[in-house]
Amino acid sequence: MADTIFALSSGRPPAAISVIRISGPDAHRAGEALAGSLPDVRTAAVRALRDPRSGELLDDALVLRFDSPATATGENIVEFQCHGSRAVVDAVLQALSGIAGLRAAQAGEFTRRAFENGRIDLTEAEGLADLLEAETQSQRKAALALAEGGLRKQIGEWQEQLLGLCARAERAIDYDEEDDSLDPAFGRDCKALAEELHSWLERPRVEPLKDGVLVVVAGPPNAGKSSLINAIAGEERTIVTDVPGTTRDHIEIPLALGGVPIRLTDTAGLRATGDRVEAIGVERAGRLANASDVLVWLGPPNAAPEHARLLTVQAKADLPGRAEAPDGSLAVSAHSGAGLQPLLEAIEHLARSVLPAEDAIALNRRQAGHLAETREALAAGSEMRDLVLLAEQLRVARGAFDRLTGRAGVEDVLDALFGRFCLGK
Repeated sequence: MADTIFALSSGRPPAAISVIRISGPDAHRAGEALAGSLPDVRTAAVRALRDPRSGELLDDALVLRFDSPATATGENIVEFQCHGSRAVVDAVLQALSGIAGLRAAQAGEFTRRAFENGRIDLTEAEGLADLLEAETQSQRKAALALAEGGLRKQIGEWQEQLLGLCARAERAIDYDEEDDSLDPAFGRDCKALAEELHSWLERPRVEPLKDGVLVVVAGPPNAGKSSLINAIAGEERTIVTDVPGTTRDHIEIPLALGGVPIRLTDTAGLRATGDRVEAIGVERAGRLANASDVLVWLGPPNAAPEHARLLTVQAKADLPGRAEAPDGSLAVSAHSGAGLQPLLEAIEHLARSVLPAEDAIALNRRQAGHLAETREALAAGSEMRDLVLLAEQLRVARGAFDRLTGRAGVEDVLDALFGRFCLGK
């Protein structure tokens, strides 16, 4: 039998009201120990809370009772809405700790119990974790879409189609033994579902929205990269000298452009060098340029790396002969500010193309990985000409879906996920 747990589920006191939650098989007994009789299920009532050992009055609180399994955790729950002083909260928590069978909850334990009891799946738990950490409206909307079960419902539709394919395959294996030919409809249906999953995998991911779009400024030494970074940041964040190789490591600056979170990154000048330390910085700069979401290139346009979202910039546009940039490039002066606003607008435009639409469900890296496993199994199944081999690919696809929703094979991610939650959640 699971322990009965309790915790402060609202913000730290002092506050106008604090919510203390109890969940588990002994929740109702614990609630009665402090409040006397509990109100009817899902009905709020004012009760005097008293210490079960001393009978001392602790507070007058609003008390709510919820009966399993139709609760947030799937267990019996009691909530006390108390006055939010530190003294009141500490006294109620201390009284609960003295009741046999109760213990303080660990971080994220209420939500973990909701997952373990089938009240939410792993995608909803991940969305809730993101919602608690959201700092922008875009992050809030993306997290809410997951937390409210948007992806779970979509996965449910895919699973229903997959189960139908599995049932058809098993039936064909059992009853079509005399016919070795495989119904072409199997391949078509597997391929159609695989293509639908592929279209979801092509969508922008949630990581740039959570972590910021990686915007890398790269180019040869003394191209004006650090000066441009400082001009965009509005302060001296990087060292600027006329000595080639001044920047030897990357410098990342979090910013927001038009509400779009970006990670503006200065890099070492790209050149061949015999300096061992600078060479490490050059190698890192190359890797960052390749990994960037948006690459701002300061250097000859014909020397720019191939990149899906490339901006070529002619820096130092205040110097003679540099006011006119080559076709497709932007002339920018970090010194005078000329051309800086068009560059920022161009960066913002490209950065937005990396982000998911506000009304779309965005996959994280883990979810996309399991969805890709499902797609690959279905694609392989669509090419099969043997029923038994097809059924095996369908089984692999079902297993990947189960890992996606948390039904199987996710023990290694649970501790890390629920450790992101605060106490009482």
